[in-house]
Amino acid sequence: MDDELKHIDLLNDFELVQYFQDHLIMRATGDGFDKDAYTKSRKKLVDNKSISHLLPKWIDANRTIDQFWTFIKARYSTYQERREFIWGEFNILLSHLESGKTSPLNETIVFNEVHLHSLWEKALERKESDPEGAITSARTLIESVLKHILDDQAIPYNESADLPVLYKEVAKSLNLAPELHNEGIFKQILGGVTSVVTGLGALRNKLGDAHGKSKTNVKPSLRHSELAVNLAGSMTMFLFRTYTEKKNLDEKLSNN
Repeated sequence: MDDELKHIDLLNDFELVQYFQDHLIMRATGDGFDKDAYTKSRKKLVDNKSISHLLPKWIDANRTIDQFWTFIKARYSTYQERREFIWGEFNILLSHLESGKTSPLNETIVFNEVHLHSLWEKALERKESDPEGAITSARTLIESVLKHILDDQAIPYNESADLPVLYKEVAKSLNLAPELHNEGIFKQILGGVTSVVTGLGALRNKLGDAHGKSKTNVKPSLRHSELAVNLAGSMTMFLFRTYTEKKNLDEKLSNN
């Protein structure tokens, strides 16, 4: 184990995050992650101020590998769900490090339209070769922007909440909830937005790769994945731009 701890010291930022992610997945799917290796790699990541703000929030509360095991076991019951969750949680940080930028704190905005378009394009690239994965990526794209909007407004939510629950909170904060409008056409359009978000979550559960499949399950085709990814991308940009406009307006009003 001394060799393993020494190995951790030799890893660069990207390699360390990849190592930590991969070993979390190993533990979450029935294998092991040595407690000392977990503690050391976690501490190096948390202490690295250039990237620590991009780490999943739940890492702060799970200081030992046993605490992580209790957390992930309670959150998801299947191995694939656990894998998909962990991959999604580290995606922003790994994508950032992979781009070659070594000081994310110096960026004006980390979570911006460029980043969202990048995630959207990656999902589109998978739609033909890996339609199931593309559908899951579409769902993750929507979830990412919903959680970002809630986090940025300091609105609390359950980490394991489904898309419709997250969207309901975001819709209230952005005045997008149908019940907040009296005009029929607005209620109809915003009700349709709610249906799209709910449908994407259901489509991912039915056709995505986050759950085990029986022999009778329908395998998604290109048209299924293309629909899911394009809907998710359009919804993500709409929500992000709506929030950005609201935020800018609130800042102007507070400065006047």
